[in-house]
Amino acid sequence: MNNNDLNRVKKEDPFLIQYQSSELRIASEFLTTWLPFLCRDLCHNCSKALSDRIHSLDPELDGGEREFANLVENRASTSENNVDSGSMNDNCDNCDINSLGSWKDAAETNSMGSWKDGTNGGSEPDQEASASSGLAFESHLAETPSPRMSWADMAQEDELEEEGEEEQRKVNKQVNDGVNVLKEESSVSKVVQKPVLSREEREHMRFMHVRRKKDFICLEKIKGKIVNILAGLELHEGIFSAAEQKRIVDFVHRLNEMGKKGELKEKTYSAPKKWMRGKGRITIQFGCCYNYATDKNGNPPGILQNEPVDPLPHLFKVIIRRLVKWHVLPPTCVPDSCIVNIYEEGDCIPPHIDNHDFVRPFCTVSFLSECNIVFGSNLKVVGAGEFAGSIPIALPVGSVLVLNGNAADVAKHCVPAVPTKRISITFRKMDESKHPFGFVPEPDLQGIQPLPYDAEKPKIFKSDGLAKKQRVRREPKMDGREHGERSDARSQHHYPGRYQRRPTDKPRMRVNLGN
Repeated sequence: MNNNDLNRVKKEDPFLIQYQSSELRIASEFLTTWLPFLCRDLCHNCSKALSDRIHSLDPELDGGEREFANLVENRASTSENNVDSGSMNDNCDNCDINSLGSWKDAAETNSMGSWKDGTNGGSEPDQEASASSGLAFESHLAETPSPRMSWADMAQEDELEEEGEEEQRKVNKQVNDGVNVLKEESSVSKVVQKPVLSREEREHMRFMHVRRKKDFICLEKIKGKIVNILAGLELHEGIFSAAEQKRIVDFVHRLNEMGKKGELKEKTYSAPKKWMRGKGRITIQFGCCYNYATDKNGNPPGILQNEPVDPLPHLFKVIIRRLVKWHVLPPTCVPDSCIVNIYEEGDCIPPHIDNHDFVRPFCTVSFLSECNIVFGSNLKVVGAGEFAGSIPIALPVGSVLVLNGNAADVAKHCVPAVPTKRISITFRKMDESKHPFGFVPEPDLQGIQPLPYDAEKPKIFKSDGLAKKQRVRREPKMDGREHGERSDARSQHHYPGRYQRRPTDKPRMRVNLGN
């Protein structure tokens, strides 16, 4: 079913007109999960009609989600076949009166309202802090506005927290108790059980939906040779669900409040005064204290081995395990430190190459809002928060940018003044010779192994029924004289603070021979 079909369905059913496609997709995900329960007491034909109606809400199901929908439907059909034919015939007579009618009547008054209520106030309290972190949090601290999240995201919050497994068992017990009550009250001899996917199955499905881009290209002339300065750059999307992102952002805001109250170690929290545009970004460091520039004591930029900071919080170690297990970072480079950047409007990061006190690769996770990161071998400061460089790359919310090779060591990078509030967390592994005095490796970050799945398996993202074809934009051919005249103008692009979204799913080739 394409978008035209979806528009036709919306016209035929005025109820759907008030919802956007993204909201219908969320409804389709949720209803597909509950399909066996919804089909209980319905005949085969009615169950098939209900299944088709649910699937019609989402015309762009990709391969993994369609596979899950078919799995649920097959399980429902298999269980339904176990019901004797007499019961099915009796149920068919009552389908229009009871099952479909009651669900339709309750749609607006009960189901939607209760789920909205649960989204706003029904979540369980977080328990991210561990004994190793030694951090105490207060429940009255303000939380950020909740991003739009699907029911599927809410159901999978246990993916980020190991403690979530216990919560899931409690939920399953409640569902089973409800099924037992229905067994006693229903005249049906056999009850269709809800299909339960194991944590491994859910993790595999989400893993296969991660979008990974590794073909960034920007050619520049370095020491007389043409070099792709973006070699080693990767962008991963879909690592964290909306619910997981909210949990991380809320935790960062709690850390910020603790820092303001002096509840973190002195070198852990830093909030410079905003004496000009682009200055004043809040930083929170864990694992080690990094000196950005030569300080008043004469210490050069790099890790200050004699300055203590707080250890990695438990939640951040959970994130690190996710990054390694989901093939974002290699198991040979497990981060043991991180720095949290909290941007207000107008804050930026000037051009730099990360200090080699940290080994490669390292990565940055983006939250709250999208922004550009600019790369180039010769970035220039144009004004407060404004830089000129070779190529900007958009960082979507929740994405993970991995820097390695030329992207980490040849190209400089910077973040122009952000248009709105943003949070980023950079995870890095320290060089062993630079470990702070008294450093002890985190026991729960040892021996992490990636999931035994093929992350490079090609995935097709549908657009009007066709796969999007990647295209490389090449500069037009020109002789040496013309190129020499035009390269200077084209090699330095001015990127002001305001955000300009650029597509990240299309490889681009930019040639800069003017350096």
